[in-house]
Amino acid sequence: MVAVCTMSLARRWRPTARQGADHSLGRRVTTKCCVTYDVGVDLNAVRTFVAVAETGQFQEAAADLSITQQAVSKRIAALEKDLAVRLFTRTARGARLTIDGQAFLPHARDLIRAEQRAAASVRPDRALRVDVLGRRLAPAALLRGFHSAHPEVPLDVVTHFDAEAAIGAVESGAIDASFRAVTAPSARIPHGIQAVRILDEPIQLLTGPAHEFAALRAITPCQLIGHRIWIPGIVAGTEWATYYDELATAFGLTIDTIGPYFGIESLLNAIADSSTLVTFVGEQTNLVWPAGRDLRRVAVHEPTPLYPHSLIWRRDNPHPGLTALRNHLTSTQPNHHDAETWTPHWARR
Repeated sequence: MVAVCTMSLARRWRPTARQGADHSLGRRVTTKCCVTYDVGVDLNAVRTFVAVAETGQFQEAAADLSITQQAVSKRIAALEKDLAVRLFTRTARGARLTIDGQAFLPHARDLIRAEQRAAASVRPDRALRVDVLGRRLAPAALLRGFHSAHPEVPLDVVTHFDAEAAIGAVESGAIDASFRAVTAPSARIPHGIQAVRILDEPIQLLTGPAHEFAALRAITPCQLIGHRIWIPGIVAGTEWATYYDELATAFGLTIDTIGPYFGIESLLNAIADSSTLVTFVGEQTNLVWPAGRDLRRVAVHEPTPLYPHSLIWRRDNPHPGLTALRNHLTSTQPNHHDAETWTPHWARR
């Protein structure tokens, strides 16, 4: 087992002497055939090593780092001592990486990048990190609207698989906020996490031109009974699976999840070619029809199923961009209180 410490590297060697361990007697015997130890490294030395490797010259590396050539030599010597290997071979033209130096270089670059990411993650002016389920879905459109209204707030848009993973990332501070349908009871949401409904998105029916519903402007859930609604790729236990399970149960619908999901374009092609298949999409889902395809969106009324999107964040998160995002969302979203609507029971709390 290797003990890991901050910015450390492990190195192994294999002496010829071999000993064993007598576990039956409960005695621990040192095994020298594979000894592991930790090597702490100085990030300034690592940065210097990368500079020399990229320039091929101690002098040029010193100029790039704004230090003396002697300082470069001392840092490299100290790093070689820590690692117990030679990293460079001096030549008439400068410095050439040894085999060990070539092996170390990609890891050294990783260390420098990790340092940069760690520093950037806690800067007061860092980007607001927000999770969305998909880049074509309504929450992504909400973020685009926020960015248009507040271009001064830098955004870093990420994607987590499901609500549990997203809430965990919010709790740990890996992200600032997440757009999710929150199916868990409020008592199960971690302490200090806030979840607020910010958008109830109407669900629409998507059909091909040959389907009997293609010419309709609106349809009721009861009219869908007995028709095959195909939504491949639903993963059991996710918030969207929970939503569609309850929708199907509430109205006696047949939602078919069988079959591999090859992506949105493949699904749209299948719907466009079929006279029997339909699928559900969000009203704000950004779809681009495949070339030469004719697809129809049909509104669902009496009642209109709504997909409840919530914004999730930590109450103690001081990022100014988070406050701006919350204010923007509460001031710009439409409501559907005047229409007959349906939401799952967990969204009615």
